[in-house]
Amino acid sequence: MAHRRKPRIARWPVSSSVIKAVGYDPGRRILDVEFVGGRVYRYTGVDGAVYKDFMAAESKGRFFNQHIQYGYEFEQLT
Repeated sequence: MAHRRKPRIARWPVSSSVIKAVGYDPGRRILDVEFVGGRVYRYTGVDGAVYKDFMAAESKGRFFNQHIQYGYEFEQLT
């Protein structure tokens, strides 16, 4: 069985002590979150408004913990 590669979503650095970079694909409603330790998680079904609020949040880590971490299906990419 062939292993399907996950489509790459461009990630942009953010100001956070725990999150290194974030990428979002609005067409597929996919959010990639790269942590400072190097792990990358992909969250599916994330609405554009949630992404916008995430990027505007004063504390990206706090917003992530409260609104994203367990609110969406996810998989670890790396």
